[in-house]
Amino acid sequence: MTMDDMKNEADAASVVSMALYAVMYPVFNQLEKVNLSAAQTLRAAIIKAEKENPGLTQDIVMKILEKKNLKIDYNESLLRMAADDVEEFTIERREPEFQELNERARALKHILSTIPDEINDRVGFLQSIKNIASAIKELLDTVNTVFRKYQNRRALEQQKKEFVKYSKSFSVTLKTYFRDGKVINVFVSANRLTHQTNMILQAFKTLV
Repeated sequence: MTMDDMKNEADAASVVSMALYAVMYPVFNQLEKVNLSAAQTLRAAIIKAEKENPGLTQDIVMKILEKKNLKIDYNESLLRMAADDVEEFTIERREPEFQELNERARALKHILSTIPDEINDRVGFLQSIKNIASAIKELLDTVNTVFRKYQNRRALEQQKKEFVKYSKSFSVTLKTYFRDGKVINVFVSANRLTHQTNMILQAFKTLV
């Protein structure tokens, strides 16, 4: 896969597709316990539809919430759910550096998912911000460790740049939040960073 291919894949699997794996994958997993064949057919159909029309799953979820007149903060709910492990974003290779990459990514996503619970407690939220910064650094350190061992780096470097870009964007959003108090922007930015964390995992799972 070339760098351009990787970029196109990342664009296609944009953050609007988070609803697919954060909301629908757990539903598929539950359905599989009732009717495995039907669940797998439904999973394949929705994944295909989402790939061809990024954001379709999100639109469906939003329409259901609207029809049921449920007053739910979608971005907050998505952030809370997005920390769950997803098979598609879990590296199966057993080498220690790859398993550490899984763990570092899992730790970052978990801390990000706690933001809705911490954001109204200034002291707790400030500590969460420090923890997020540490988790980002540890993830990047592990990425660099893997880089030193594998040659197919060009496409991986592109995804790393995207991750760094959204990390910096998240930092800027936090600074703005302490001036304007707009919680929704923090949730949106945290979801984007969560998505980029998954894209890092997907890149290494696919390319090395």
